[in-house]
Amino acid sequence: MPWRGTRDPYRIWVSEIMLQQTQVQTVLPYYPAFLRRFPTVAALARAPLDQVLAAWSGLGYYRRARHLHQAAARVVRDHGGHVPRDPESFGALPGVGRYTTGAVLSIAFDRALPVLDGNVARVLSRLGAVPAAIRDPGGARRLWELAGSLVPMRAPGDWNQALMELGATVCVARAPRCETCPVARWCRARARGRPEAFPPAHPRRPAVRLRRAVVLIRKRGRLLMIRRHGSLLEGLWEPPGVDLAQDADARRRLRPLMARLGVGGRVRDTGRRVSHTITHRTIEVEVWSAAPGDTMAHQGRWVDVDRTQVGITALAARLSQIHDRRAE
Repeated sequence: MPWRGTRDPYRIWVSEIMLQQTQVQTVLPYYPAFLRRFPTVAALARAPLDQVLAAWSGLGYYRRARHLHQAAARVVRDHGGHVPRDPESFGALPGVGRYTTGAVLSIAFDRALPVLDGNVARVLSRLGAVPAAIRDPGGARRLWELAGSLVPMRAPGDWNQALMELGATVCVARAPRCETCPVARWCRARARGRPEAFPPAHPRRPAVRLRRAVVLIRKRGRLLMIRRHGSLLEGLWEPPGVDLAQDADARRRLRPLMARLGVGGRVRDTGRRVSHTITHRTIEVEVWSAAPGDTMAHQGRWVDVDRTQVGITALAARLSQIHDRRAE
């Protein structure tokens, strides 16, 4: 993996932020591309947020990118452009929690700090047969204490990376490869013959089903988009749309939106439906279309999806592939 073997705290930091709640295979193409575009913390701090979000498009959890951008600016402003090696200073940066602090500072600066992510928690829970789950606050406290008691003073970064790798490749959630595990002889969960019973299952958030209508408006090969607001997709661009109650009339709800955008023409239902999932939310999207007319959108932006320099949502990328020739 490209982030292994480096002691550059900025590059380690970028990798750790990208890997939060995201699989390695998903991150692999994004990591080198992001660093080519923003090779230093100063370059990231100077970049407009739209460019940062564009480089992050498709990786998901965009709040991570916004926090990383804000944190880079603070490093330049308050720390002379050098990633602080002090845990308190680094941990005070936007988007940096206890795990990121331990991972970056142990690997980059040999600080004897523990890490605890899902993979490490699984290893520690099984090794000691500790009935504690990372998603449970009480369980997380127990596991953090255990991780802190084990981290060595010498090469703590190697230790932490080894724990992460062990959980990701051997001590996996289902069908753990105990026969190849280097610490199998000390594993209490294995000795009990029940490794998959640890850590205990934690209830998942209930799924939420939502309904939304969007309007695709094209002009000379470009798609009209507006900036999203709200904590989940703040700052990203997407075709204009409205959230709907289950019994709402989509056409009626879309009319005021079209008036606010200054886009003339009638909206028509294409009959296309797209199911889109974000975290625990499943959104049933009704796809409508309209002709651009002669009026310029006041709040929107005409985006060439193939050449965009702004961040677009994953839903926007999917919708851009839908064409309604009658509306163009």
